[in-house]
Amino acid sequence: MTEKPVEEMSFEEAMKELENVVNRLERGDVALEESITLYERGAKLKARCETKLKEAEEKVAKITLNADGAPTGTAPLDAG
Repeated sequence: MTEKPVEEMSFEEAMKELENVVNRLERGDVALEESITLYERGAKLKARCETKLKEAEEKVAKITLNADGAPTGTAPLDAG
């Protein structure tokens, strides 16, 4: 596992570490206390991935199109 705080990870970093956590837990060769720590880290990583995906979805939803359907820019994220 990396020592980088989950809150600072990109989507790709969090996903890769989450996969590593899941693989270690599935193997079942870690002690109970370490399993608990891994599970807690995995939950944080999952939440980070979900947050980053939601941010990306919101950005995509704000792309503005012209009459021909071609992207012309983006609308502010707080615009309704």
